Amino acid sequence: MRLQKYLAACGIASRRGAEEYITKGLVTINGQVILEKGVQVQPGDVVMCEGQVIAPETTKHVIMYYKPIGEVTTVSDPQGRPTVLDHFQDFPVRLYPVGRLDFDSEGLLLLTNDGDLTERLTHPRYEVKKRYIARVSNQLSEDAVRSLRAGVMLDGRKTAPAMVRVLRRDPFSTDILISIHEGRNRQIRRMVEAVGHQVVRLKRVSYGGLSLGDMQRGEWRELSAEEIAQI
Repeated sequence: MRLQKYLAACGIASRRGAEEYITKGLVTINGQVILEKGVQVQPGDVVMCEGQVIAPETTKHVIMYYKPIGEVTTVSDPQGRPTVLDHFQDFPVRLYPVGRLDFDSEGLLLLTNDGDLTERLTHPRYEVKKRYIARVSNQLSEDAVRSLRAGVMLDGRKTAPAMVRVLRRDPFSTDILISIHEGRNRQIRRMVEAVGHQVVRLKRVSYGGLSLGDMQRGEWRELSAEEIAQI
């Protein structure tokens, strides 16, 4: 088994995320630091990540969490800010976030120890839709809405078309429901900036076939097999 797939099977990260652990020199096989991503793990090999022996996990878990504003979506934070994983320190397996939500955003976040599922949910080719409610500064014009729907230029590349519906509009702010399937860094905030506005508040309300429903900030629950199949 290729090393990055092995790390994903151990619940360390998705395959793409596991590559970062390898290139940073955090993974060893039989005591030797491995920096190449294509190395094969053989039966009997002792694999360690960040100094701890790891092995594939047989039971997969997927958690739906209502992330509040003020938590970072990382395993740890060098600035000492609260992380989403602070709530799961006593969970029986090691979890990691599926994608990210900004520090100043809230809403539905998935956490899992299933690297293959993470790959399926985050890789652009699968086009898993994520819906957000965004409060935008000032009155968003119909031309701006059409631009968001068609896609805007970010980093020299046009975003994929978005589904956008205006929920409320007044002279000082506009609420929109926006659906995207890409996952670029701070994408919705930057898309809105590209049409001349600022995101005042951002909340992810659904991911694939899952919705927050009546969950409250900071609440979490484990998904059933049927719910996992929905996404």
